[in-house]
Amino acid sequence: MIKKSLALILGGQSAEHDISILSAYNIYKALDAATYDVTLIGIERKSGRWVLLDKELFSEIGGKIGSSERLFARARSVFLAPSSDDEATVISLEDCRPLFTIDLAFPVLHGPNGEDGTVQGLLRMLGIAFVGCDVAGSAIGMDKDIAKRLLRDAGLNVAKFETATPNNCPLYKDVSVRLGALLFVKPARMGSSVGVNKVVDQASYEAAVKEAFSFDHKIIIEEAVNKAREVEVSVIGNLDPEASIPGEIVTNFSSHNFYSYQAKYLDNQGARTQIPLNVSNSLRSLISHDALKVYTTLGLDGMARVDFFLTPDEKVIVNEVNTIPGFTDISMYPMLWKESGLEISQLLNRLITDALERHRRKKMLSSKA
Repeated sequence: MIKKSLALILGGQSAEHDISILSAYNIYKALDAATYDVTLIGIERKSGRWVLLDKELFSEIGGKIGSSERLFARARSVFLAPSSDDEATVISLEDCRPLFTIDLAFPVLHGPNGEDGTVQGLLRMLGIAFVGCDVAGSAIGMDKDIAKRLLRDAGLNVAKFETATPNNCPLYKDVSVRLGALLFVKPARMGSSVGVNKVVDQASYEAAVKEAFSFDHKIIIEEAVNKAREVEVSVIGNLDPEASIPGEIVTNFSSHNFYSYQAKYLDNQGARTQIPLNVSNSLRSLISHDALKVYTTLGLDGMARVDFFLTPDEKVIVNEVNTIPGFTDISMYPMLWKESGLEISQLLNRLITDALERHRRKKMLSSKA
């Protein structure tokens, strides 16, 4: 069997750079070496430089937070160019020499300039298959403002929210009247709870707004859904997507006041998971059904994780979607599929198969006027 040449693209210039490396590390370990010839292409955090990463070094330290500087040190700069026969060529930036070709790409980039349609657009222009959502779905899924408006118009429940910019940001005394005294403020286009803060008064509101604007020029101010459980569903597929069983994130509220970045990645006791979600079978089915409706409403394909709030009276409220969900040791996307019957190696094979199928389908579209 001829191996497929697959490029894992990791790192990136967002605040989620380190989480991207952790996700890529787990994917790299789980990919079948007999089926895929894997190349590691890293995007440097500060410069945005694309480089070839050393596989041996990545295997040694890729699973550690803070490994980026060592991974990228002295790595060879490269760029990608379109080739023929559904391939892209990796070219050395040092001497413009072609190094090898790749059949498909697997972007493992969380956050801006990676999960938001930018890299997907580049890969589409290169003419190669890639894993995950296409350009439009990636851009829509990344923008909480746009996504929430579309979901609301489709009849799905979303928390009440307002959008603010640096030139048009409401005062706490005004927005708290409309949305309630307890609020969440978050960047409109970030993930992994980066820049998200809980607001309880004027002082915490001002601090939260300042931090959110340090990550994005558009922010979301959202009502807090009281006593809600945090529920997640994994979705996979193109034209006929499938949803996993739902699971729950149970935050350790003795040390964290919500499921923050610190609770997710920096505190081993910050949260635990409950899979499957401990509710009736009928409610589980409803949540999975809603996850599929979210997926199709936003025009997603490939994969996504859909996050919900579940209120004490069992109202299901869509929180957000993640179009390149985490693949770390504690990430719900692969864990939910494992509990639904797909081990991570099978999951990766399915994602790659779907990417190749979508690419073939796209090529069949006519380009004639």
